[in-house]
Amino acid sequence: FFHFYAGICSALKLTVPSHTIHGIEGQPLHLSVDYNFNATASEIQIIWLFERSQSNPKYVVGSVNQGVIPDLEYQDKFTLIPPNASLRINPLHLSDEGNYIVKVNVRGNGTIAASQKIQVAVDVPVTKPTVHTEPSSGVVEYVGNITLKCTVDRGTRVVYQWMKNGKRLHAGPNYTFS
Repeated sequence: FFHFYAGICSALKLTVPSHTIHGIEGQPLHLSVDYNFNATASEIQIIWLFERSQSNPKYVVGSVNQGVIPDLEYQDKFTLIPPNASLRINPLHLSDEGNYIVKVNVRGNGTIAASQKIQVAVDVPVTKPTVHTEPSSGVVEYVGNITLKCTVDRGTRVVYQWMKNGKRLHAGPNYTFS
């Protein structure tokens, strides 16, 4: 009975954000992780892996006790400050979109382990829109049509909305949208 109870006592709890984390391209992103356990620990190991869709997880950074072990390829990009298990990514690129897996191992009287996955989406800020008119003079009196074309150079999840005098325009006999 005692051994069973001790096993329950020494469980390792790992808490990560539950939904997709959105970061902005070129900005830092902080992946916040909390862990706790009530065992006596002689060693605490933290491992971070990155997994793009259809590819194997890659090691990015880890630590044993207070010593950080970076992957040399990414050492300037990922920051881990043990015993905190949170990860900082700076700067964030579109190629950093995917799943980040954190694993914590605690060695004391035996080893306990837990891992969690955090999904990261990278957003690109929408650039200032440009509007072109056809005919280019923009003057149409009484008859004829004018076409307004709006474009943006960069941005994720772009939504276009036309307004007239601060009110939303809807399709009708005078307006068509494409």
